[in-house]
Amino acid sequence: MDIKDNRVIPVLNDQLCFAVYSLSLAISKVYRPLLKQLDLTYPQYLVMLVLWEGDQLSVSEIGEKLFLDSATLTPLLKRLEVSGLLSRERSSRDERQVIICLTTAGKQLRAQAGQVMETMLCAMGCSIEEVQGLRDRLNGLRNHLVMNLD
Repeated sequence: MDIKDNRVIPVLNDQLCFAVYSLSLAISKVYRPLLKQLDLTYPQYLVMLVLWEGDQLSVSEIGEKLFLDSATLTPLLKRLEVSGLLSRERSSRDERQVIICLTTAGKQLRAQAGQVMETMLCAMGCSIEEVQGLRDRLNGLRNHLVMNLD
């Protein structure tokens, strides 16, 4: 950090936000060809990860897990439905809720996606323990920031 007259002058490479942003860009570039083989975009992959953890979730439940609002999530879900990976159905208990269910093709895609994480670990040059530690620290920072927004 550059200090002048007791003031901190912002320098790009000293900014945590830039480190996280540029890391995100680099990770996306590595994911892109891996996910192309699955015919998924990165946001679609995240939706599928949520559904592989627990099928038959409401749009709002998926949105909470991904920190996305329904206006952002709905077009993703529609494209995944057109691709035949999931179906969207009105809840029988509450017609205002839309329940997202994996199709057989969506469930089968999980096996193909298994190689993605292994490839990413190799590309990062980190052990699984190092990645888990980084992930936990970043999640802690995010949670702290989100908590302070309320």
